[in-house]
Amino acid sequence: MKRIAVDLAKSVYQVAESVRSGQVVQRKRLNREAFRRYIQEQTESVEWVMEACGTAHYWGRLAQSLGHRVKLLHPRYVRPYRRRNKTDRNDCDAMLEAERCTDIHPVPVKSHDQQQLQQLHGLRETWKKSRTQRINLLRGVLREAGIEAPTSTVAFLQAVGELVEQPEVAPLSRLLHIVLAEINLYEECMAECEQQIKRWHADDDIVRKLDEVSGIGLLTASALTAAVGKPERFANGRQLSAWLGMTPREFSSGDRRKLGHISRQGNVYVRTLLIHGSRAALLAAQRCQSRTPEKLTQLQRWAVARIGHNKAAVALANKLVRICWAVWCHERRFNGN
Repeated sequence: MKRIAVDLAKSVYQVAESVRSGQVVQRKRLNREAFRRYIQEQTESVEWVMEACGTAHYWGRLAQSLGHRVKLLHPRYVRPYRRRNKTDRNDCDAMLEAERCTDIHPVPVKSHDQQQLQQLHGLRETWKKSRTQRINLLRGVLREAGIEAPTSTVAFLQAVGELVEQPEVAPLSRLLHIVLAEINLYEECMAECEQQIKRWHADDDIVRKLDEVSGIGLLTASALTAAVGKPERFANGRQLSAWLGMTPREFSSGDRRKLGHISRQGNVYVRTLLIHGSRAALLAAQRCQSRTPEKLTQLQRWAVARIGHNKAAVALANKLVRICWAVWCHERRFNGN
């Protein structure tokens, strides 16, 4: 089968055709429309090799719709195969060389719905960061003026309308009200994103089952399903946990084995949601232990027995990933015992 490596860009696409392994027979440099026609002109089945970067999933879906095979490679695994300088031509050669390595697992081509859901999460995260920036700006202005503000974000937002009217910040009052209006706008945008995610997954049985897991909410469940796609490509829950960067980083040589902190090599956003969710589940378990210890589940007993709050939260997040894989793949319902 003919292989075609493509170095993607915004407007210039470098193409390298290979019929026999390790040998490039033709190279082309195309613009966007010419590259689209080039894909459609391939009458026989072709294996397209691309880096999993911007627009790669779009071109991958286009090629798959025409009956071609698509292999997306992580840029980190392509980089060691690049010789000398970084050019589009050398990048194509590196992709062809990396594709020959059978131990490199390709990135699955995401569907349009998966990408739309991930972009919705990205919009919400961007608005959340902008909201936090405005809140910190208001806190700093008030602090420099000697005005004491509540520590809690909810309490601060309830009191900030009166705080910006204090005489110490009177010259800035109008501008501070604009910042406060931006905060309210971002909160409305975040709420709309959450409502749209809820509407999209109202009839999704998988998301509903993952939502039942302790420490996993709708946001985490939807983000996990969008990022993973097909859980069958992971042999067990530990592989999924390692893919998300939740397993310990290993420094081993000979008979000496050393495990460090988590690798943090996977999806940062999903891993953050999982760890924050596990913190909430851990706090709930600690409250249950102090009030009604007889109602503790086995999972909660395991979590509260960990030493160190942050370590326990990460360990619980690791376990929650494995539970999610089991619930997802085996179509089981979550049970804390």
